Amino acid sequence: MSAEAADREAATSSRPSTPPQTIWFEFLLDEGLLEKHLQKCYPADPSPIQLIIQFLEQASKPSVNEQNQVHPPSDNKRNRTLKLLALKVAAHLKWDLEVLEKSLSVPVLNMLLNELLCISKVPSGVKHVDLDLCSLPPTTTMAILVYNRWAVRTTVQSSFPVKQLKAGPPQLNIMSQMLQEKELTDNILKVLKEQAEDSILVLERALQLTTDLYVHTMKTLDQIVGESCLTNGDTESSTAGLQISMDEMHCQVCYDLGTVFFSQGSSSPPIYEKAKEHLFKTNELLSKIGAELVHCQIDQKRLDGYCQACAVLTDPCEVNELQLTTYGRVHHCIKSSNYQGLIEIFLNDNVTLSLLSHFRQSVLRDLFQMAHNGDKDVQEVCFKVCICNTIRDVLEQQMIGVTFHQLMLKPTKERIDFLLEACTRSLNLDQTSEEIKRHMATFLKNICQSLDDPQFVFMISSHELCTKLLTDEERKQILDQMRKRSPRAKLSAKPLTVFYDIPASASVSIGQLEHQLILTVDSGRIRQILIELHGMTSDRQFWTVSNKWEVPTVYGGVILGIKDNLTRDLVYILMAKGLHCIMIKDFAHARQLHSTCLELVTEFSPKLRQVMLNEMLLLDISAHKAGTESAGERPPADLVSRVRGYLEMRLPDIPLRQILTEECVASMLNWKENEYLSLQIPAPLIQNNPFVKLGQLLAATCKELPGPKESRRTAKDLWDVVVQIFCLSNQHKRINDGRISLIKYRESTLGIMRRSELVTFIKRLSDPLILTILISLFVKLHNIVRDDIVNDATAEYMSIWPTSVPNLQSVDVEAVAVTMKEIVTYSLSINSNNHYWLTTQADIYFATNQFSAALHFYIQAGAICSDFFNKCVPSDVYTDMVLKRMIKCCSMLNCHTQVAILCQFLKEVDYMTAFKALQEQNSHDAMDSYYDYIWDITILEYLTHIHHKRGETDKRQIAIKAIGQSELNSSNPEEVLQLAAQKRQKKFLQAMAKLYF
Repeated sequence: MSAEAADREAATSSRPSTPPQTIWFEFLLDEGLLEKHLQKCYPADPSPIQLIIQFLEQASKPSVNEQNQVHPPSDNKRNRTLKLLALKVAAHLKWDLEVLEKSLSVPVLNMLLNELLCISKVPSGVKHVDLDLCSLPPTTTMAILVYNRWAVRTTVQSSFPVKQLKAGPPQLNIMSQMLQEKELTDNILKVLKEQAEDSILVLERALQLTTDLYVHTMKTLDQIVGESCLTNGDTESSTAGLQISMDEMHCQVCYDLGTVFFSQGSSSPPIYEKAKEHLFKTNELLSKIGAELVHCQIDQKRLDGYCQACAVLTDPCEVNELQLTTYGRVHHCIKSSNYQGLIEIFLNDNVTLSLLSHFRQSVLRDLFQMAHNGDKDVQEVCFKVCICNTIRDVLEQQMIGVTFHQLMLKPTKERIDFLLEACTRSLNLDQTSEEIKRHMATFLKNICQSLDDPQFVFMISSHELCTKLLTDEERKQILDQMRKRSPRAKLSAKPLTVFYDIPASASVSIGQLEHQLILTVDSGRIRQILIELHGMTSDRQFWTVSNKWEVPTVYGGVILGIKDNLTRDLVYILMAKGLHCIMIKDFAHARQLHSTCLELVTEFSPKLRQVMLNEMLLLDISAHKAGTESAGERPPADLVSRVRGYLEMRLPDIPLRQILTEECVASMLNWKENEYLSLQIPAPLIQNNPFVKLGQLLAATCKELPGPKESRRTAKDLWDVVVQIFCLSNQHKRINDGRISLIKYRESTLGIMRRSELVTFIKRLSDPLILTILISLFVKLHNIVRDDIVNDATAEYMSIWPTSVPNLQSVDVEAVAVTMKEIVTYSLSINSNNHYWLTTQADIYFATNQFSAALHFYIQAGAICSDFFNKCVPSDVYTDMVLKRMIKCCSMLNCHTQVAILCQFLKEVDYMTAFKALQEQNSHDAMDSYYDYIWDITILEYLTHIHHKRGETDKRQIAIKAIGQSELNSSNPEEVLQLAAQKRQKKFLQAMAKLYF
């Protein structure tokens, strides 16, 4: 080191500690001091972040003239130098937003990045979204990306909840300063949120850049101040500075886009797909870049968490399992019903112990819920997952849950085999401690002692794992106990002690009774248990024992208002269990529970008596729907009378559930009580209840359907009601300059019900005629609002609806399309053999360019009408329009030979389309093997010409052979030619059915 440098360092090191508030003066006087300071900071010196704050605070401080008048900061050399110093410090930190965001407030960072935009020559007065990033200098483009990355990151960060700091003693000056800063922050956030979509577009366009970028360093910032701009904005420092590779820039932008899309996903779930795409791409780029990161700063754990969450929230298809964490793979297996893969993950985790026990238990609860909802495939999976969790508890020396013991009450050979396999795979005898081995041995021994079947006991005790873990004495004890339980044992032997005969404390007894209360569905036993519990303690509310016991909110206030604690608990639990039994279709127990509750409340509450009568009606409707209605049987006259009585009931103080009205109206429609709904139902009820009004319009439309067109006035009324439901209302706000700006569309409140309520009601219907009317209504409405005649869908009874909508712009096109698809899909789940509905479904797929699916439904519609094409397909099913759409589907799928064959089906053969298709050489169908299905001589002659021209001798011979068939001779009678055509039509359509079904 030179003497001069040593003296300078000694002078600097011995410099007295300068207060941070005044240190900025030194950097202003000596511009070279900043770089030295950043290279070697002393404890008393301010940090780089403190320097940025000081520089920008001084540069933005308002000026005061001699008359003490306050003016905005002047644009002088001092302030420009201070801003440049702040930029240099940020450049020293490599523009790391993670560091800057943690330490700088939003207003300060906003000022800093705006200065970066200014010094980087970003065109002023032009939105960033309107700039062509490819034509800008690299440093300018990078400045725009840094700003817009900060904008979206700040928007996301502001959406997170913030814990309020505990306020200290109030100080007026500090409070005023804090309020000013908060107001300024809120204003900036408001602007950033309004510009969020533009910022996202800028970042998405950045992903299209294919060159490296440069970010300013301290050196380039010094150079740029003295440089004169070239004509296109380039300077000598545009390609200088810190080079950022294209992959690194893409990686950081993908991560920021992924986080902002993820935050938007809560309000629009499909956006989670975009978030997943960008976050998974971030992972790929990080792996590609490796450790050579210059600018990109990404928290890998946080990225893994985002990827895991995206895997859970999005469709499981097209997910690369290698990109998922163990948690993500678990959710992926559940969503894709890959239960064997789920069990493998749990078995492997018993060795690695990477999944939290609470998470594993939550998965088991979800599987049990799926099993309770009727998914029979999950029942055995529940047992296997429960075994895996139990073995995990044994390995971690935790208490074994009661669920395992309940499942082992009915063991099978397969279950015992899996238990032994799971124990073997989870325990590495060479590496496991003796303590864990003893726990596993005790576990297996206890299982043997709890089993009654000697065969299962022998399977476990003779297994290789047991022979290694259990001592000879323990195995001998198990065998002795097995002999005592064998059928040869004396009947006079003393039975085993019953669990409940063991003396227990009061708290244990209460717990046992509560457990029985949760499990039982016998109304008498429920009453008995509650009497015993209230006899033990008087300060408990036993209706809160299980969080699964739920009663409708409209009933909760009435039931919980019962003064007697025992009666309140009994009524609440009986109703909750009854509703649960209805949900799982256990109608016998539901009827017993509801009947007991009805008898109980009749004694003291007329209001609750009527409530239970209503619930009994809902029970009977549900039981009939689940039982005899599917066979087309009429309901009992008594049930129809009770439904009418409920609809006409006038008791203002009785709490009513909306589902009851929906079910009653839907049932009357399903039972074809159109006469009652259209003519006999009271007018006030139609005006006051939207579901009754909708039912009345549907019934009247069905009733008048066979009549002349001019008599279908109710069809027009039904049309108007449905159109109003799907209208949008505009919400406006006034902006700063006084103009009115449209900002949002909302669902109109003028409709008689919400769209979701309409769809839910429609899904309670099962009458084919009503479903056909609704399908035709929505198809007609969809055709009108979409205004795409080429892709119009078709349905039965289309002519009864109006041909226009007065206020077309106000109709929500997307909502109409979604509802139409949902109704058609639901109707096909009721009856998959309705060829009109199948054709409508095919038209929907055709309009959305799903050609393979469209062909599937077109062919299925024809197959149903013709006994799998053994008869001719009716001409009103395979119309020329349907055939032309099938031709286009085949053409778009590159099945050109099929196109030529289908051209023969038209009333007038479309030779031009057929010849053009046969000219295609890249065909994805069986080509010459289809020639036997062609009966038109002109097309066959064209085939021979095409193959001769191409030199395809073999295919030409096949075409000549097809022409030479005697039944295709043009001299044959018309009947012979028609039979030949019908024979080939049948074989071709059957071949298509095998291909697309």
